[in-house]
Parts: sequence; structure tokens; C-alpha cells
Amino acid sequence: MSSQRDDPDGETVHEEVVRASGHENVTAAHESTFEVTTDDWLTPAGDCILAVEADASPAAFDPAFVEACQTTDARIEATVTVGERTWQAVGRGDPRLTFDSDRSLVCRTSDYVDDRTVMLEASGAAADLDREAVEALSEGAALTLRLRVSTP
Repeated sequence: MSSQRDDPDGETVHEEVVRASGHENVTAAHESTFEVTTDDWLTPAGDCILAVEADASPAAFDPAFVEACQTTDARIEATVTVGERTWQAVGRGDPRLTFDSDRSLVCRTSDYVDDRTVMLEASGAAADLDREAVEALSEGAALTLRLRVSTP
């Protein structure tokens, strides 16, 4: 689900909301990325994956959202909600972001870009997620990821 509005500070704000489900193999131990995938499976090696069976992927995002993220001055916020627990990471956009992946989205603490990357230089990664939220995800809890980009 996407939306757009003008912020009181004169910025344009675009938003995408992705809903997904936890999985028994969620560990959220990765220290430089976090990921949400449309796949319905997860192996123990996927320690950056927070949730599976996502209802959207970057390739389905609104073109206006994608365009807003493809600037160096774009501020991107990723808010993860699991039950009553909320966690946020903040990063930036980049002209190299393609949003071509139809399987998964990745937020990175680095500036590495591939077709899954939706945010660079994130302020946190999977390992920073609240451990009670991780436990709930490993028991199959629902996850909501709200991606919000603002540009001057």
C-alpha cells in the first residue's frame, strides 16, 4: 500500500507499507542488514530476514516512491512493528537504487546496492531488533514494515 502527502515543513512524503509473517527460523542476528521476503520459507542461514510471505516487493512499489528514494538527499525511515513493539532505522536513498527485486527488500548499514536494496547507511540492522519481537517473529507473529521517504 502506498501513499503520498506534503509535510507541514514543505517536504513531500511517500510511504509504502509491507505486511509479512514471522517464521520459526527467524533469528535476526545479522549486524549490517535486515530483510523482508515474499518467499514462504526461511533457512537458519537467513539471519538477516525478519519475516516471510511479504505482500509486496520493491518491484511493486509506487513509481513516485521509488523516484523519491533515488536521490542522495532522500531520508528514508523504516519502521518495523511486531505486536505492540516498534523499532525504527533511518537511512538514505541513492540514485543507484533500482527497486527491481520481485522477491525481497533489504535495508543496509553500508552503501552496497543490488536490486533488493531499498535503503543505505541504515542506523540499525536485524541484530538491533528488540529480542522479544524476534521471539514473537520466530513464533509466527505478523510484521508490518512502513517505509517512509521524505525529500525537500
